[in-house]
Amino acid sequence: MIYLKTPQELAIIQANGEILGKCHAEVAKAIQPGVTTLALDKIAYQFIKDHEAHPSFLNYQVGDKKYAYSLCISVNDVVVHGLPGSLELKEGDIISIDAGVYKHGFHADSAYTYAIGQVGEDVENLLTRTKESLYQGIRQAVAGKRIGDIGSAVQTYSEGFGYGVVRELVGHGVGKNLHESPEVPNYGRRGDGPKLKEGMVIAIEPMVNLGKRQITVDKDGWTIRTIDRKASAHFEHTVAVGKNEALQLTTFSYIEEVLKTSTVLLNI
Repeated sequence: MIYLKTPQELAIIQANGEILGKCHAEVAKAIQPGVTTLALDKIAYQFIKDHEAHPSFLNYQVGDKKYAYSLCISVNDVVVHGLPGSLELKEGDIISIDAGVYKHGFHADSAYTYAIGQVGEDVENLLTRTKESLYQGIRQAVAGKRIGDIGSAVQTYSEGFGYGVVRELVGHGVGKNLHESPEVPNYGRRGDGPKLKEGMVIAIEPMVNLGKRQITVDKDGWTIRTIDRKASAHFEHTVAVGKNEALQLTTFSYIEEVLKTSTVLLNI
């Protein structure tokens, strides 16, 4: 079942998206060589709690597994669902921060991938183009189009550069539950899939690999890596399908303010 949100519900999700955007910025300020991924997770947890909200990922249940952190932190060849821990970041790493905020009965979900210091031109281009592919998909989130139009836009753009677009993991509906119908793949054919209707809220989240599209899962059951151990990038917005254009309910604006003044992070 796909639930359409009222204007009041969209306003709640967008307000949560503001908290989430500011949370991302606070985490971004702390990203530097030597910091542990667990330290970043603690910053996010405290920021979200200080805003009387709950981290959407914390205690999220999948089968018999429960996620124990506020962030998914994925470094270098980790595509998504990396576990915060003792890993210390270093110059040349790329790091995806995926987070969610739950407040007043609704979730907001977004992700951003950062480059720490100097990275290779191929990796820098991967980040830039994956972010661009996100907006290619968002432009298709208009009433009357179909889910396949979003996936086709992301896939066509990304594969045009020779990248591998992950297929086992997809975007999703967002609302009272973090993951709702419909699934939103980053590949597909134009005109296929459920029809988009005004008031649908979806997370569009390209996961794009520098090399092959195939993935593997670590023994921890969470961490997902590229099969060839090449870099992967991940960007995500929660958006509402609109009559003439999509409405972004999450924002990168606070992240971008940090990037403008950072001496550590590459401004993608």
